[in-house]
Amino acid sequence: MPQAKDTKPFQDTKTLAPIANLSLKTESIRKKYVAEEIEKLGKNNISAEIFAFHDLSVATNNFDADNLVGEGGFGRVYKGRIQGKNEDVAVKQLDRNGFQGNREFLVEVMMLSLLHHQNLVNLVGYCSEGDQRILVYEYMLHGSLEDHLLVALYVVACMQAQPLFKDKKKFHTMADPLLEGEYPEKSLYQALAIAAMCLQEDAPSRPLISDVVTALEFLSAE
Repeated sequence: MPQAKDTKPFQDTKTLAPIANLSLKTESIRKKYVAEEIEKLGKNNISAEIFAFHDLSVATNNFDADNLVGEGGFGRVYKGRIQGKNEDVAVKQLDRNGFQGNREFLVEVMMLSLLHHQNLVNLVGYCSEGDQRILVYEYMLHGSLEDHLLVALYVVACMQAQPLFKDKKKFHTMADPLLEGEYPEKSLYQALAIAAMCLQEDAPSRPLISDVVTALEFLSAE
């Protein structure tokens, strides 16, 4: 019988380890692992504060219906107050069933962290504990959170950018024609939002190139 050939194990364990670990874990441990990866990447690339789910639960009185201030296709928004902070916040708990991906969540957090405008509600922080995906904004006294976010997108993507950004119907013309329209519409909007941030007239409002590169890397990997 021929002897088995000696084989050398693949040495790039850093690359393979996370994939192997993820495939071998149970569902509950896998969720924890993914959350830890998000937190690790967030600490390196996102300036927003990372909140523990317990703290947000306390802030909203366990997400009490009396604190519910808005509801949409992506989740519910609650008014709350973080212990130790003398200000109200809007806590947006994303729908776990409708959530599309961890990298998409990070891209959204990253873009909101980079944007600064008088009509944009500021992102205070986020939570990615377990299967929870939560965004924490400053609380707006007048108008809903979604209203302010829509205004912000309009201001940044239309008023302060190049002419093509002013007409939503022309957004597709800025996509690479080689894609032949085969891309998620939301990904296009995210990419254009990043581009629009770089075109703001007020130089201090523009993101750092390193932040832009990081945001695009997350978006391209989705």
